[in-house]
Parts: sequence; structure tokens; C-alpha cells
Amino acid sequence: MLKHIPGIVSPDLMLVLMQMGHGDELVIADGNYPADSNAQRIVRADGHGAMPLVEAILKFLPIDTFVDDVAVVMRPVDANAAEPPIWNDFRRLLRAAEGREIVLTQIDREAFYHRSRSAYAVVATGETALYANVILKKGVVGP
Repeated sequence: MLKHIPGIVSPDLMLVLMQMGHGDELVIADGNYPADSNAQRIVRADGHGAMPLVEAILKFLPIDTFVDDVAVVMRPVDANAAEPPIWNDFRRLLRAAEGREIVLTQIDREAFYHRSRSAYAVVATGETALYANVILKKGVVGP
């Protein structure tokens, strides 16, 4: 055991975070997401919600500051649907972790699947909220 690492961060997840480099992307996927068929590497986090995982991950993962689309979400298929409530939670956690506003870039479902296939890893959660998928781009740790 190590000190100060949230219990929700498994050894496999910590290894992935440590191996990622600047510009690599991490997908946090909800329970409905086809994670196994859209992942180069998969970290199972079944039974955990997306929000506790994102909060724990953001303790370690710096968000990129060199590009605009550093937090990408899957746009609802129904163009008239209300914004998924969990997106405000993503924004709140990103703001708290980074000390700045992070814009959520919306892309359609197929583009999200395509992008996740080239992501460094997918974290498959048991999240039941709809559209609770987010791609985070790793930045650098400054001096």
C-alpha cells in the first residue's frame, strides 16, 4: 500500500497514468460504452461511478494546456435532448483540479468511438448516467 493514493485508483490504473505521456488521451467510459471493442488498453473499474474516478484521476493527471479540445464528450444522438447533467460535474471537477475553466468539446458518437480507439487507454466504469463518457488529454507537469 502507498499513502495518499485513493483506493479507487487500482494498480492497473496508476500504471496507465504513469505510462502516459504528454498529449496521450484517457477515456473514462460509462457502463453502456463498448469499451472492450474501442480500446487499445483497458482498465476495468466495474462497480465504480465515473465521477469518483475522474476526481481521483485528476489528482495525478495534468490536463493539456497547448490545445483546445482537452476534455471531449459524446454529443447526445437526439439533437433536441437536454445537456446530460453529469457534464456539469465534469466541468466542476476539471475546474477544481486545474484552477481554470475547461471547455467540454462535443463530438458525435462515431467520432468519439474513433477517437477512443486511438486513446492510450479506456477506463471502463459501472457508471449508469447517460453520456457519462469523457476523453481527457494529458498535459505536462511544470516546475
